[in-house]
Amino acid sequence: MVGHEHLPATGSRSPKSPTVQSLDHLVLTVRDLGAKRAFYTEVLGMRAERLTPSDGTRRWALRFGHQKINLHQAGANVLPKAAHPTPGAADLCFLSATPVADWQAHLRAKRIAIEEGPVRRSGAEGPVLSLYLRDPDGTLITLSNQL
Repeated sequence: MVGHEHLPATGSRSPKSPTVQSLDHLVLTVRDLGAKRAFYTEVLGMRAERLTPSDGTRRWALRFGHQKINLHQAGANVLPKAAHPTPGAADLCFLSATPVADWQAHLRAKRIAIEEGPVRRSGAEGPVLSLYLRDPDGTLITLSNQL
């Protein structure tokens, strides 16, 4: 395995080096698939999709925009997997066209606690206004509007 000490400094990439284009999906390890699906569909408006890979296992994905989140049950033998998959060990930031004030009202109606916000932060493409909350596993969720 390549250690970080072998990586080139930022900006020193060769013009012919391969690059990544975008994020296709990410995987969250979960304690309770039903609770996780309910949170992401009912609170965040994602669409749950049952997956049946060629190995015959049944898994779930959450779709939104052009991305998806695959859900892996903690303790299940989905391979390959992260070295130390742990429920609640991720921080996710979602951009939304819905104003943060509307999200605040929606979260109150769903009885979801807002941990922090609204606060101004730095997003991938500039300043954002963000709310912070947690999903059923304790994953930190950020809902942001680009400013």
